[in-house]
Amino acid sequence: VNLKSKVVIEAFVDEEEVSTSMSDLLIELAEMSEEISLNIHKDKNERTPSFKINKPSETTGIQFAGIPLGHEFSSLVLALLQVGDHPLKISEDLIEQIKKIEGDFVFETFISLSCHNCPDVVQALNILSLLNPRIRHCMVDGALFQDEVKAKKIMSVPTVFLNGEEFSQGRMELEEIINKIDSKSVDIQADQISK
Repeated sequence: VNLKSKVVIEAFVDEEEVSTSMSDLLIELAEMSEEISLNIHKDKNERTPSFKINKPSETTGIQFAGIPLGHEFSSLVLALLQVGDHPLKISEDLIEQIKKIEGDFVFETFISLSCHNCPDVVQALNILSLLNPRIRHCMVDGALFQDEVKAKKIMSVPTVFLNGEEFSQGRMELEEIINKIDSKSVDIQADQISK
C-alpha cells in the first residue's frame, strides 16, 4: 500500500465470528505498511463490527460497518490511500467547494457486497468526509445489520441516509451529491455559466 503519511484504523469489535474476520483483515492490512497503525476496541456505543480510518491527529469521518470485501474492497483501499495523503482524482474547484459546504452531515450508505453501483456512492461520500470535517460517512453492510435494514425499510442498495432520513437510492455521482447538500452550488454553477 503506497501511503504518503500515517493512517490510524480504529476498530470496534465484539465476540462474534464476523468481528474476528474483520480484525484479521485489518491486521493483515496493517502488516502491509508501516504507515498503518491499528487499535482494536470493545465499544458498545459503536456499530460492531466496524472501523474508522483516521489520520493520527484528525478524525476523517470515514467508517466502514462490516467487512468491505467484494466490490467494496476498492472503497477500502481508496480510503486508506486518500487518508494517507494520496492525491484525490477530482478538480481543485471541486475540492474547494466541498471544503466550504456549510452544515453538519452524517451519511450512512447501506450496501451489499455484490452491488456494482455501491462503491461509487461510498467513495464519493468518503471524499466529502475527508475534505470537510463537518461531514461523516459510514458504509453499512446490509447483510450484517439486518435489524437496521428492516427498521429503515430499505428495499434496494445503495440506499443513503442523511442525518437519519432517506437521502437517495441508486447510483449517484460526487457532483450530484454536492449539488443536493450545498446550498451555494446553484450560485457556483451560475458563476461558471456566466464566465
